[in-house]
Amino acid sequence: MDSEDKPLFWLESEAKTPPFSEGARIEAGVLLRRLQGGERLRFPQARLMPTIGKRCWELRINDKNVTWRIVVRIDKDAVIVGEVFAKKSSSTPMYVIENARRRFRHYDASA
Repeated sequence: MDSEDKPLFWLESEAKTPPFSEGARIEAGVLLRRLQGGERLRFPQARLMPTIGKRCWELRINDKNVTWRIVVRIDKDAVIVGEVFAKKSSSTPMYVIENARRRFRHYDASA
């Protein structure tokens, strides 16, 4: 990690093998590393998630039999992972949105 790179904080969950395949775990790591370096990802790798909050994004990782999502918030000084889940429908489940919101609020309160 370069000295200018943002630290990465995992509030909950992780991208580990299993359940991620090794390739999906590596892809998730590469996308997170790019965010740490200040790169702005766009579709199809990432999608803005204003329903969760400002600066929140959903990273998109296609695996063998499942599509993974990693909800992140990109702050000036850090990249924060709020949720990791398997996407099973066209919309993000409400419990995922609520969990991510709660975790980001808790992170902000403890900072």
